Amino acid sequence: QVQLVESGGGLVQAGGSLRLSCAPSGSVFSINAMGWYRQAPGKQRELVASITSGGSTNYADSVKGRFTISRDNAKNTVYLQMNSLKPEDTAVYYCNADLRITLMRRPQDYWGQGTRVTVSS
Repeated sequence: QVQLVESGGGLVQAGGSLRLSCAPSGSVFSINAMGWYRQAPGKQRELVASITSGGSTNYADSVKGRFTISRDNAKNTVYLQMNSLKPEDTAVYYCNADLRITLMRRPQDYWGQGTRVTVSS
């Protein structure tokens, strides 16, 4: 069973930076869109940023100019570079990917287990 594995979360002071990474735990046939979501305590999960297989990106207004999503298709890895972090960025960040395990299977939505980001003031 393929899983998305995230890394890079942690505790950082306001104004600091973190870089999140996410990749499938095993081989896959193809990956379409990839993205990062976050869920803060007591709030709904929200889209942070997404990137298509061709490299087109989309960002939540709250992170534009501070966060950058990128992907390395050769490594099947998506990154989220987070700069100028604010306390309100504190949340569990989840990786998401629309991927196809084999040619014979339809693309499906996969989620990572989440990585916690805490920004102290």
